[in-house]
Amino acid sequence: MSRHIAGDMQRYNVRPNCISPFAWSRMVGAIPTDTPEQQARVEKLKKLGTKQIAPLASDAAADVTAQIFAVHGNEIFLMGQSRPIRGMHTSAGWTLETIAGRVLPAMKQNLYPLESSNIVFS
Repeated sequence: MSRHIAGDMQRYNVRPNCISPFAWSRMVGAIPTDTPEQQARVEKLKKLGTKQIAPLASDAAADVTAQIFAVHGNEIFLMGQSRPIRGMHTSAGWTLETIAGRVLPAMKQNLYPLESSNIVFS
């Protein structure tokens, strides 16, 4: 979440928050259900609604801005903020080759592993 957007828009009473729901939606309906494990995961998601999300986007949260929330059924999580953890610079500019040859190898140890939500949330 960009703190710049939150700061710039504060005078207009705009509160940019990010709400990441774990709930049934058309987008979730596109999750593959080829295996019994995938089918079970989607069936669990079908039981999660969106009614818990509305208060986070209402006047009840008027003093909350630049935050990231995850809503999973009856659980609400305040998520960590993204911050740079590694940077690289070149005065010559980046090319496909220099990114592939320098940046990606240098940052590989800092990449986050790909995890599905069922590993993180019970």
